[in-house]
Amino acid sequence: MIKIIIADDHAVVRTGLKQIIESDPHLKVTGEASSGFELLEKIQEGNYDVVLLDISMPGKDGLETLKEIKRIKPKLPVLIFTVYPEDQYAVRLLKAGAAGYLNKECEPEELIEAIHRVAMGRKYVSENLAELLAQKLEDTSSVPLHEQLSDREFQVLCLIASGKTIKEIADELQLSSNTVSTYRIRILEKMKMKNNAELTHYAIKNGLV
Repeated sequence: MIKIIIADDHAVVRTGLKQIIESDPHLKVTGEASSGFELLEKIQEGNYDVVLLDISMPGKDGLETLKEIKRIKPKLPVLIFTVYPEDQYAVRLLKAGAAGYLNKECEPEELIEAIHRVAMGRKYVSENLAELLAQKLEDTSSVPLHEQLSDREFQVLCLIASGKTIKEIADELQLSSNTVSTYRIRILEKMKMKNNAELTHYAIKNGLV
């Protein structure tokens, strides 16, 4: 029996996922979490075979949560399951240690197949993502601006674009306001932009928020 913990901040989504997953007699949802902090607590307390993780959650986002999971339980496979399209987040999350990446528009059968595959220690990417990865290998000249950012800079960009203040970002990421301001300056320099409005426009246009 493959034991799964679902991390998603919407109870209705977790209930629906549990029904789909447990339609396979070899899969069992043995844990649920509504935030990154709750997920990390449960992972340290219990034993699971696969983590099903959404990107957008209160407190710690999916990227930070993934990195923490890989630190405390490096062999625990994490399957990202999110509404965000593959071309925006998948490469960054796979580099951070995700075992697979699935869009929530996938068929139930594909989700079950992905869980089985990552539970066996293998990687799972959809056909769309496989094509995207192949294109990136062929064409390195058209790398999106946000892919030039470090993971922390990328997080700060997304939080700025979501309308959060420097202080709110600092509190959420457990950094000083000065450090967040430094990240903001670096982001503006790397992306050749002048202000938060331009960053926000870019993030919305590219589906980052």
